Amino acid sequence: MVDPPRLHHEDLDAYKAAVEFVAVAMAVAKGFPRGYSGLVDQLRRASWSIPLNIAEGYGKRGGDDRGRYYDIARGSAHECGAIWDVAKVSQIISEEDYRQGKVLLVRVVSMLVRMSGAGA
Repeated sequence: MVDPPRLHHEDLDAYKAAVEFVAVAMAVAKGFPRGYSGLVDQLRRASWSIPLNIAEGYGKRGGDDRGRYYDIARGSAHECGAIWDVAKVSQIISEEDYRQGKVLLVRVVSMLVRMSGAGA
């Protein structure tokens, strides 16, 4: 079987880690109890925003424009980190899921800081 064609942004480690976080976040969100739909919706939107903005930024020609999208992705990653913290203190995610998600988010943010030339 032949691999499907790929876009260049798919080779970025930050993009790969962001997509991996989306998979973890969506799997974990399925286990959220009733009454947390707002948090699930916020997690869904913020986690999706990370790889979407990385891809869109990569497609921009100007460095400033590209950096703006990477900054948006970084902000969404920080937002996901806060949601992850809230889920942990609310005792709705396991320590293992918390750690896995945070490791991915820290990786993504670290790479985006370098990619955008911004401070943490």
